[in-house]
Amino acid sequence: MEENIIIENEQVQYTDDNIRHLSDMEHVRTRPGMYIGRLGDGSLPEDGIYVLLKEVIDNSIDEFKMNAGKRIEIDIEDNLRVTVRDYGRGIPQGKLVEAVSVLNTGGKYDSKAFKKSVGLNGVGVKAVNALSAHFEVRSFREGQVRSVTFERGVMKSDKTENTQDENGTYIFFEPDNTLFKNYQFHDDIVEIMLRNYTYLNTGLTIMYNGRRILSRNGLEDLLNDNMTTEGIYPIIHLKGEDIEIAFTHTNQYGEEYHSFVNGQHTTQGGTHQSAFKEHIARTIKEFSGKNFEYTDIRNGIVAAIAVNVEEPMFESQTKIKLGSLTMSPNGVSVNKYVGDFIKTEVDNYLHKHTDVAEVMLQKVSESEKERKAMAGVTKLARERAKKANLHNRKLRDCRIHFSDVKNDRKEESSIFITEGDSASGSITKSRDVNTQAVFSLRGKPLNSFGLTKKVVYENEEFNLLQAALDIEDGLDTLRYNKVIVATDADVDGMHIRLLIITFFLQFFPELIKKGHVYVLQTPLFRVRNRRTKIKNKKVLAEADQGKGKKSDFITRYCYSEEERLNAISELGPEPEITRFKGLGEISPDEFVNFIGPDMRLEQVTLHKNDQVQKLLEYYMGKNTAERQNFIIDNLVVEEDRPEEDEEIY
Repeated sequence: MEENIIIENEQVQYTDDNIRHLSDMEHVRTRPGMYIGRLGDGSLPEDGIYVLLKEVIDNSIDEFKMNAGKRIEIDIEDNLRVTVRDYGRGIPQGKLVEAVSVLNTGGKYDSKAFKKSVGLNGVGVKAVNALSAHFEVRSFREGQVRSVTFERGVMKSDKTENTQDENGTYIFFEPDNTLFKNYQFHDDIVEIMLRNYTYLNTGLTIMYNGRRILSRNGLEDLLNDNMTTEGIYPIIHLKGEDIEIAFTHTNQYGEEYHSFVNGQHTTQGGTHQSAFKEHIARTIKEFSGKNFEYTDIRNGIVAAIAVNVEEPMFESQTKIKLGSLTMSPNGVSVNKYVGDFIKTEVDNYLHKHTDVAEVMLQKVSESEKERKAMAGVTKLARERAKKANLHNRKLRDCRIHFSDVKNDRKEESSIFITEGDSASGSITKSRDVNTQAVFSLRGKPLNSFGLTKKVVYENEEFNLLQAALDIEDGLDTLRYNKVIVATDADVDGMHIRLLIITFFLQFFPELIKKGHVYVLQTPLFRVRNRRTKIKNKKVLAEADQGKGKKSDFITRYCYSEEERLNAISELGPEPEITRFKGLGEISPDEFVNFIGPDMRLEQVTLHKNDQVQKLLEYYMGKNTAERQNFIIDNLVVEEDRPEEDEEIY
């Protein structure tokens, strides 16, 4: 065996030809993950096409911050092609090509010009150029416009003309669909991104596909537009130099934070958010003169903080977590700066507005009272969770959480919440053991709507699930980026799905608001036919493009009735049709197709206009008779079903 290995190694050639230099654009295209994180198709906010959009807009925002241009026009054609036009100073035309195609080139290294910019690394718009099938930049300056076009990072044209247009920069890009397969920009995701820009830049107007977006009250508007539960006192909104905060308390459980640095939405927080959490609790405690615990003070808080930091340091290229310890090089620490502001301004506010302070401290007292009432239960519950031996009985964890493996892939991690042993068994055998964990439920969870948090500790399933996710003290310790509910595609499966989501909405709404909860879409049907029976040459040619041994069957997995009918049309005549009634019926060999990189996930969202409380009261409350009448009035009788369904079963 060793001799064979030596011989094989001797046969490997390593010559000058193996040494390869990549141009800047080639490097970005070869290693896109280094620059924009994941690729994706646009169905999730963290997908790469939104990073491309953000990188372009960030430059326009920086112009606004430098008091150059108060309007940005953004158009997305057919959800595919993006145009961004600002009315700032325009990129200096002599360096226009370098500014959009040569890495580590830009005007933001000069702190005099861009003191508190988001994009400081000279990479952003170059990555957009490299990863776009078509890219065009125009710089309008003093009566001239220089236009340069690129295709996949390669320059195609360059011309300069006279113009009467206002100064500013125009950028058009169309992401490369060979990288971002089947991508689309989703209007709701884009609009949230743009609204965040306006909250942080009062006076800025963004025109998005002809719609005007602006904010007059900054972070106060952000909270008003995003809170799904009413505040128990008016939002406290305070501004200082390079800092702005807004907060109130609600009657929901947990804590909810929106944090920003230099206009960048730091979805994973960072040093500024940690400082806010520490000092808001300390200031309220000192004001009260009582020995409140910080967790009681922050329970139910909804808050936003935005800071401007000179030359910020982020923990990743996508800039979603601030790592800076100081407000500027050799300057005061972020913690002290935020702490001093909160100590002074919040304390002053509470002394001036004693009615607000009274309501706030009453809320803190109620949280303390409830926590103390649960003290004995929570202690026992934690002990039970430890003794339950989660890693063997309920939770099949993924390797990134083992102590001997570096935890540098948390953003890729996910956990499937399944029902029953058969379903969890199929997923366990099919999953990526490095990044995918499985938690198995035993039967239907309790309907937790309207109950207090005490039930989280009294109910074994809830207690163990909370422990598996590690969210007892908030999302800072959440072990998985995606929490995926995976239930059967039948009535019972839907009921279990609703019960789990109700549990999160009731006790951990921030888990949903931060975009961590998803529903796994699994196929309802498998339609397949023998290769010899298929007459469609296009279908046969596509099937032959794959590698490996040809199967006797060509298969289509269908997630809807429409997809089933299309598959029958493609693969007829007389295809074999299987209706999947439960996850446990799908073999592990097939299941791996549904939980891989291209798995279909439906994100569970929570917005102010969703009227979630009313929906929960109706569907999960104690109005049994009302729901029964609704079911009777809307029941589809079996004999009314289309005869076509007969062939499915």
